[in-house]
Amino acid sequence: MKQIAKVIVDVPAMQTNRPYDYVIPLNLVQKLEIGMRVEVPFGSRSIQGFITEIVDDSNYDGELKEIVRPLDIEPVLTEELLQLGKDMADRIYSYQIYCYQTMLPTMLKAKYSKEFFLTDEIEEALWFDLFEGQDTLSWERALEKGVLPQLLDLKKREKVDLRYLVKNQVKSKKIKVYCSAMSWLQIEEELETLPKNASKQKELLHALQKIEDQWMTKKEFQEQFDLSAQTVQTGVNKRWLKEEEKEVYRDPLKNHHFSQTENKQLNDAQTEAFNQVKEAIENNEHHVFLLKGVTGSGKTEVYLQLIGDVLKKGKTALMLVPEIALTPQMVRHFKERFGNDVAVMHSGLSAGEKYDEWRKIKRGEAHVVVGARSSIFSPVENLGIVIIDEEHETTYKQEDNPRYHARNVAIYRGKYNQCPVILGSATPSLESRARAQKNVYKLLELPDRINAKAMPEVQIVDMREEFQENNRGNFSRVLQEKIQDRLQKKEQSVLLLNRRGYSSFIMCRDCGYVLECPNCDISMTFHMDTKGMKCHYCGHEKPVPKTCPKCAGHQFRYYGTGTQKIEKELNELFPEARIIRMDVDTTRKKGAHEKLLDAFGKGKADILLGTQMIAKGLDFPNITLVGVINADTSLNLPDFRSSEKTFQLLTQVSGRAGRADLVGEVIVQTFNPEHYAIEYAKHHNYDGFYRQEMVLRHHGGYPPYYFTTQITVSDADEKKAQVKIYEINAMIRKQMGEGTIVLGPSKSSIAKMNNRYYFQLLVKYKNEPRLHDVLTMILDQSQKDNAKGLYISIDTEPVNFF
Repeated sequence: MKQIAKVIVDVPAMQTNRPYDYVIPLNLVQKLEIGMRVEVPFGSRSIQGFITEIVDDSNYDGELKEIVRPLDIEPVLTEELLQLGKDMADRIYSYQIYCYQTMLPTMLKAKYSKEFFLTDEIEEALWFDLFEGQDTLSWERALEKGVLPQLLDLKKREKVDLRYLVKNQVKSKKIKVYCSAMSWLQIEEELETLPKNASKQKELLHALQKIEDQWMTKKEFQEQFDLSAQTVQTGVNKRWLKEEEKEVYRDPLKNHHFSQTENKQLNDAQTEAFNQVKEAIENNEHHVFLLKGVTGSGKTEVYLQLIGDVLKKGKTALMLVPEIALTPQMVRHFKERFGNDVAVMHSGLSAGEKYDEWRKIKRGEAHVVVGARSSIFSPVENLGIVIIDEEHETTYKQEDNPRYHARNVAIYRGKYNQCPVILGSATPSLESRARAQKNVYKLLELPDRINAKAMPEVQIVDMREEFQENNRGNFSRVLQEKIQDRLQKKEQSVLLLNRRGYSSFIMCRDCGYVLECPNCDISMTFHMDTKGMKCHYCGHEKPVPKTCPKCAGHQFRYYGTGTQKIEKELNELFPEARIIRMDVDTTRKKGAHEKLLDAFGKGKADILLGTQMIAKGLDFPNITLVGVINADTSLNLPDFRSSEKTFQLLTQVSGRAGRADLVGEVIVQTFNPEHYAIEYAKHHNYDGFYRQEMVLRHHGGYPPYYFTTQITVSDADEKKAQVKIYEINAMIRKQMGEGTIVLGPSKSSIAKMNNRYYFQLLVKYKNEPRLHDVLTMILDQSQKDNAKGLYISIDTEPVNFF
């Protein structure tokens, strides 16, 4: 019986959103399944693909090629994920292969290697010299030996050819385990033959009598019976012990101890929210709930109890948190409630740990997934609830291909599984709040903190006045007094800064020259630890110049403020204070986030200084002071969401103070004290901010009143990129209706990055039926340009415009 597999293939040069037909070899008929990865021939190479369908015949007239081999023994993508990938590619103008690869852990993404192979006989001496007596020679080895010219010559003479190989990276962790190879009586006989001084061997044999059929590792033998690794090896050599390799999971939380927690008593608002979602769970109904709860209102307890309810019904749960900084505390809540039923997925795990957590989910050994953005693609079956905490966070949007938003994927999966989706936040995005206003989402509110504590008092400090009174430092006098007060009371302070590094830029005082990155259209940042300049876009580094490259002057001034500079100033102001700094530079190493937060939670520091990563999720009872050093940074960005982002950040960071019995206080330093975002944040007034911002968005014609799509073109040649964006602009304007607004084309706000030039245009529309077809055509046509190094990207609902 003949079977045909429809395969979405990974062709790096030329992608397509349609599957190719391949014959399933006779020995694999009825054995391959949809969702499996396979190796298939494509042109002169072998590539990876995903089986999306198995049929009995094909519409293709020519001779079909056969599948080379399966790369899996079971499907890696469920039918739900296959369908999701197909729909996602269509909606966000990507390719199915990218969507499927995004859904899998790194270890399941095939790598390609190249090798030369003989197609005809060559001289024996040459064979030994080039191929070292083998039939094949890897590309890397050919480069290492410097024999590429000879091989290319043989290729012209049709003596050798080059083929591409698919390397499957999947590796499970294995450990050696040991078990007795003898019966109790055989061990007795063996004991009688041993000399009197063989005490360690006797101890081993006695141990084997105790464990009988139990398998143990060398370490377990050593710890339980005080035996050396050498003694265990002697047992193997004498065939007293059977030795086998056992597959084990890499556990990212093996060094953590979790104590079981029980459900807490819910207050009236929590109970109302819980009951509304529970009703949807009971009736297998898909609704999107927007859970708007002030910081400290007990959203997490509602999540935990709803998931507990879902698990009792034999279903699974997905819980998303915005980024790695939130996961340690959030994971603890879930592990303490649900134990080993929890799998963790975030970027801080090694490739092996991610693969093992993914396998636990795939095998149904974990029913609760807690993780960051990409965990929305976890292969859970029988999904009962999806929760996105801090739903307003822009980190839920993937910035490169495929440009999906986890919130949209969550809603898709909720619909597919007929289960509720909860979007939780103290400061919901305007888009979500507007949908709740139109009853597209159901609004649930938690207006008060669970311990009936008042929200912390927020004091705004006008830094213009500080400057007029000759305070040129980064700390206002009132903030200095408050920090000193907390140090004396042995209470903790959190200080938020909207940057990293030491200074934003350095400038020559004589001629005004600013040191810029040679690859990007942006100034370089000074880093104190390396005493050098670094570009935060391409990573280019160089030492601080001794003289100005423009005028040869020696007068450099350091402008701007970074976390390192603030830390230095803090040390000078409060030499007795113990400070923990948390930014991208101090949290690079694996587990660094958790170690720093753990140390702060245990009271090993008085002040936690950090960037936006400390603004949310922290729940420490001894924090009574929060200081925002520069509230204006995000206000001054060229982005229509800058006020919203500022309000959200100030509200979130304010919520870190006074979460337990101690009273909290917040000091916000700003040069724009009259700005409405800062005024509303001061009074914890989300609804007031929402109303004012919606009026401004309506006047400006921005989301949520309009949909937006951004098209970006980049090339190493500025002229080529410019010509292409004008071509696209003409194509779009010709097709669009009257109500659609096209802004641009223009240079991107960072016009040059990594030696590439960027141009963009923005399409704003309410209902534009022709746009989808035009953008799909642009995507298909872009393939030829991509091959020449000109890249076109289409971003639906972008969250960043610079």
